[in-house]
Amino acid sequence: MAVVKARASDIDLLARLLRAEAEGEGEQGMLLVGAVGINRIRANCSDFKGIRTIPQMVFQPHAFEATIHGYFYQKARDKDRRLARKSINGERPWPAKFSLWYFKPPANCPSTWYNQPFVGRYKSHCFYEPTGVECENIYNTF
Repeated sequence: MAVVKARASDIDLLARLLRAEAEGEGEQGMLLVGAVGINRIRANCSDFKGIRTIPQMVFQPHAFEATIHGYFYQKARDKDRRLARKSINGERPWPAKFSLWYFKPPANCPSTWYNQPFVGRYKSHCFYEPTGVECENIYNTF
C-alpha cells in the first residue's frame, strides 16, 4: 500500500530520478535514493517543509543534481518503475530508513552533512538522518 499518493506520471518521474541518481549503485542503491525521497515528502521538516508530492520533491531547487542533466530526461524503464513503486509503498532499507540526505563524496564520508549525523554508507553514497531536534517527525510517521 502506498505511503504517498502517486499517479502513473509520478511513478515514472521517481523511476527516472532513481536511475539518474544511482544506477551505478545497483538496485539497492536506487532503492536507497527512493527511500530518501519518500522520507522528504513524509517528514515535512527541515529543508523539506511543504514538500508533499513526488514532483515537488524531485524538482525542489538544488535537491537533486540529476535533474539538470539530460540522462534524467530519458524514458522510465520497467525495472526502474518497479523500484519506484517499492519506494512509494514504503520500502526503506538501511541506511536510508530515516535519512533525508545523501551524497557521493570524493573520499570518506564526513561525520555530518548539513549538521546532521552520518548513519551509513552504501557503495559510494553517504547517508545522513536528522536529529530529533531537527526533525522529530521523521521518527513518528513510520
